[in-house]
Amino acid sequence: MKNLTLHSVDLYVILGYFALIFAVGIYFIVKANKDRSASENYFLGGRNLGWFAIGASLFASNIGSEHLVGLAGAGAAGEFPAAQIEILAALMLLLLGWLFVPFYLRTQVYTMPEFLEVRYDRWARGYLSWVSVVAYVLTKISITIIAGGIVLTSVLDVNFWTAAVIIVLITGLYTVLGGLKAVVYTDVIQLFVLLGGSITLTIYGLNAAGGWSEVTAATESTYTSLWRSVSDDSFPWTGILLGAPILGVWYWCTDQFIVQRVLAAKNIDQARRGSIFAGFLKLSPLFIFVIPGVIAYVLSVGQDPILAFPVQDGKVVYDAALPTLTMAVLPVGLRGLVVAGLIAALMSSLSSVFNSCSTLFTMDIYKRYRPDAEDKKLVRVGQVATVVLVIFGMAWVPVLQSLDGGLFEKLQSLQAYIAPPVAAVFLIGILNKKVNANGAKYALVVGAALGLLRLTLEALGVEATGVLGVFIDMNFLHFAVFLFVVCVLILFGVSMRSSIGSFQWKIADESVVAAQPSSLNKVLSVALILSILILWYVFK
Repeated sequence: MKNLTLHSVDLYVILGYFALIFAVGIYFIVKANKDRSASENYFLGGRNLGWFAIGASLFASNIGSEHLVGLAGAGAAGEFPAAQIEILAALMLLLLGWLFVPFYLRTQVYTMPEFLEVRYDRWARGYLSWVSVVAYVLTKISITIIAGGIVLTSVLDVNFWTAAVIIVLITGLYTVLGGLKAVVYTDVIQLFVLLGGSITLTIYGLNAAGGWSEVTAATESTYTSLWRSVSDDSFPWTGILLGAPILGVWYWCTDQFIVQRVLAAKNIDQARRGSIFAGFLKLSPLFIFVIPGVIAYVLSVGQDPILAFPVQDGKVVYDAALPTLTMAVLPVGLRGLVVAGLIAALMSSLSSVFNSCSTLFTMDIYKRYRPDAEDKKLVRVGQVATVVLVIFGMAWVPVLQSLDGGLFEKLQSLQAYIAPPVAAVFLIGILNKKVNANGAKYALVVGAALGLLRLTLEALGVEATGVLGVFIDMNFLHFAVFLFVVCVLILFGVSMRSSIGSFQWKIADESVVAAQPSSLNKVLSVALILSILILWYVFK
């Protein structure tokens, strides 16, 4: 096997990348401190972002190390349908741009909980604020920390917690001080590093394996298929088509972490085009993350393997597929570029989570009790809140590591317990004017209780038969469908028994209502849908 260590040249490449990111971050830190309209510029970048910055930031913020580590690990472990979550995300981004964005921009809200107050009531806003903050701790912050530890310990001689803490501190520095613009424009840089490094790795990996035909010949026919049977433990086709979109609506259309980018758009046309651009980018993970995972598996088997996966507690750590492949097939210099890309993804995800946490806590929780707080005070509170949430996220890591499944599957299963109630009240609230605050309240509470019950029983390893057994053992994507249907029925049922009349939207920005859809955006949307259908056919 090849020497799996970083050369000094690779380290210089990584250091050069960090220097560039810090330079951009410092520029926006200085600019943020000079700007007098502090809160809007810190939390929403002044609401003047263009489509390219929005799309690049949507993609870079989403594609964190949990995707590089988790998706590549899923490919190596034979869970190729994990790529469906990424492909379906493109459809959800179209839904964001064409259905949700007009409502978000016409109301001129800062946050998603604020939007729920506009649509329902103050209670719904407070509920989503706290649920979102808890969800960030349970999923985004903690899983990104785990992924970062896996990446850095695979390429550097450091232990897990040292690696995680270093990256958290570096990312937190420019995010806490620079605000959303520091996040978005460092995301743009990290997009190019991430894509460039990943594409390079795929090319070198295919060359080492002897080409795609050799990869498919070395694996079973189902290994590279996007579709699995209904009885598949991880990604049944019914769960993909029915459950995954529910997670997608929550994540791509209602989550502050993502939607904050389109809220900062210059106008509806730029916001919509940015979401479509991100949709095209979301088709790439199949080729640059999942397929390299399959290549890593092929290169680890046979009579003369050129790489070996690490083993922990007697189990093969497939989640280390991407960094292991990087060290095995890339020459000096390019290793540093790809490792920089992995670190870029981690930093991008963390910086976005940090800024979103800051915005949510400050604008939806703190400002609710201190409505007269000055802008500088709001920014400071957001910075402190971010630090506290990071500490809680790190404390949750050991619990998360105890759950079954690969990293990507863990992330999706956790979201399946959180997403359906929120997706239901947002989607139905926009599509139907008759559902009301009472219906939303009961749907959110019952949905949260059922999701928490499932998570608790799974974490405790409870075994049961009958109805309870089905509830515990049901595939997480099927559970998302079940929970969504329950919440929708409660939303309509309680609303119909209430005397509250139909809802009427209060429009804060008339120009959004009057704006006509761009012809280019229509053409691009059709092209994106056709691209998805082609991928489904090719990898059937």
